[in-house]
Amino acid sequence: MKTIIEPFRIKVVEPIELTTRQERESILREAHFNLFAIKAENVLIDLLTDSGTTAMSSEQWAAIMRGDESYAGARSFFRLCDSVREITGFDHILPTHQGRASERILFETIGVQGKIVPNNNHFDTTRANIEHCGGQALDLVIDEARDPQSRHPFKGNMDLDKLSALIEREGAERIPLCMVTITNNSGGGQPVSLANLRRVKELCHRHGIPFFLDACRFAENAFFIRKREKGLQDRSSRSIAREMFDLADGATISAKKDGLVNIGGLLLLRDHELIHQARNNLILTEGFPTYGGLAGRDLEALAQGLQEVLDERYLAYRIRTVEYLGEKLVEAGVPILEPPGGHAIYIDAKRFCPQIPPQHFPGQALAVGLYRIAGIRGVEIGSVMFGEGAHQSPMELVRLAMPRRVYTQSHIDYVIEAVTELYRLRSELRGLRITEAPPTLRHFSAKFEEL
Repeated sequence: MKTIIEPFRIKVVEPIELTTRQERESILREAHFNLFAIKAENVLIDLLTDSGTTAMSSEQWAAIMRGDESYAGARSFFRLCDSVREITGFDHILPTHQGRASERILFETIGVQGKIVPNNNHFDTTRANIEHCGGQALDLVIDEARDPQSRHPFKGNMDLDKLSALIEREGAERIPLCMVTITNNSGGGQPVSLANLRRVKELCHRHGIPFFLDACRFAENAFFIRKREKGLQDRSSRSIAREMFDLADGATISAKKDGLVNIGGLLLLRDHELIHQARNNLILTEGFPTYGGLAGRDLEALAQGLQEVLDERYLAYRIRTVEYLGEKLVEAGVPILEPPGGHAIYIDAKRFCPQIPPQHFPGQALAVGLYRIAGIRGVEIGSVMFGEGAHQSPMELVRLAMPRRVYTQSHIDYVIEAVTELYRLRSELRGLRITEAPPTLRHFSAKFEEL
């Protein structure tokens, strides 16, 4: 069959509240045109993020009932370790309450003060944690990733020439670790090839630089490798995922993505001294190392979710859902970042509303317009999120991130209709200016006014 159906049945439903255009106009003004400030009950289709918005399975809910809430040495922790070890091969496993906690612990422990951390593209919290610790976050993604219309199959790849030049220019001693984000969220949810990961690892190890993965969407990346990389079609996504992890000296994971849970994170390490220091650092803010800021029931749900996410039927459905949305928008003439990514569609706001200059945030204007006409919440990935002062983001995007196992095809069809209608009305979109913002991660709480 050509149609890839949802590989599950719906057991519990949650009602969606409908709002009028007039009500949404008032809501936008009260939120100062920041969609993060809108109550979820006032959102019809919530595509703000795929992080922590997963619908859990019956097996995960059953596992929750087995949660051991012992403060130290809970059996739920050891079940999680068995699951993580089977998939990744890592022996040193620290649970955290979410991915950014893993990042903070890693960068504080390894020491990035006055140093440079290269990545294909740093996500916002990764960049913020590096900068908070006194380091410089540097993006070294391939040039094709900057071209929204390029259909390079692995636009998340790190540019090896740029990385080599950085090492030669700055010296390996100024690079405490090198990271690669799989899939590359800030670059459009684009995958990284296994060949590229191997070459990055070889280059780093040649210079004594630890190689880490930001592996929030490791399963989706593995599926893309299986689907697109020559000679790997007969491999399972599980075996490809294991090889990716085998290349790395460590990994940070927000389990709220491919862990299929609503809260949780992981820090994986191989170095014995580093794990000892990181464990002590974790105790300061997260809790005892066998629960790491999570309840035992959370550990159980994560242990089960990590097994479910590598099911080939689930991954085929997951990737096809995003691909379907992208195909229909392209057919309607809507400019998107191509090819469709693993967890989201990224609308190219520069081409969608070219009348709005970057300093007036075309991505934010588009996101506001989509909520205004249809009650759909996306998120700006552009100069609001990554700009500062006169600095502007190289791309102005709006991300429509798909929560896992939450929406059906009719919901996606509604999104297609809404985006297509907004594109027809794009000349009416208005730019914005920031009236108030914090010094870091301003997109979460900035206030705007329309021009």
